[in-house]
Amino acid sequence: MDALTLINLTAPEFAALALIVTIAGVVRGFSGFALSALVMASGVLILPPIELIPICWCLEMAASVLMARGGWQEADRRIVMGLVIGSTLGVPFGVLAVQALSVEASKAVVLTVIIILALTQLARIRIAFLATKAGVYAAGFVAGIVTGLASVGGMVVALYVLSQDAPAAKMRAALVLFLFISLFTTIITYLATGVMNAQAATRGLALSAFACAGVFAGQKLFIPRFAPFYRPFCLLLLSGLAVSGLVRTQLS
Repeated sequence: MDALTLINLTAPEFAALALIVTIAGVVRGFSGFALSALVMASGVLILPPIELIPICWCLEMAASVLMARGGWQEADRRIVMGLVIGSTLGVPFGVLAVQALSVEASKAVVLTVIIILALTQLARIRIAFLATKAGVYAAGFVAGIVTGLASVGGMVVALYVLSQDAPAAKMRAALVLFLFISLFTTIITYLATGVMNAQAATRGLALSAFACAGVFAGQKLFIPRFAPFYRPFCLLLLSGLAVSGLVRTQLS
């Protein structure tokens, strides 16, 4: 049995996924997030979302291991833990809410709000409440609800982090650390529901080398000379991902 048979992919499919994962890894290495979003947006042409989700978990874990040291050293751990606690508490409410609202409708609403908030931040309009202690837990709680509702909670956390008046390195480190911690809570759900199985884990492991290569390249781009462009790049990336997701939601 060859490797491609083991992961149940043809050579062209694996090559296309490897290219997608490498590019997404570069973005993750520079911005600190968006690996899964980019893989899901492009990889869905090759595999269904339910098969991409566990692969993305493996890729995120590989990327987080590479980037965790910087995230732990530079991130504001008080803010990160506040976001994690708020998110954990918010997820059950999101799951309950999705029963009252269709997934398509809820995702459209959430993505529209993300676009508006990202554009607001690009216009440098500040929301004072987000700088308070209560604002940290509120942002995490909303991210948790959105995770349960439409699986885009990470984008909400990214928006919150980018709203802070902090150096680019601190913002990026906070995103890295939050994503790393949240991986340990999501794997429980994936294992319990059977989403993560042997084939998915093997595929994720096979593609992780490409993700790591991309992350390494992206980290090399995160230099002081590019720091002023970090925040606008991430906000434009969020807007682009949200618009893409919104279009896919309306066409599905």
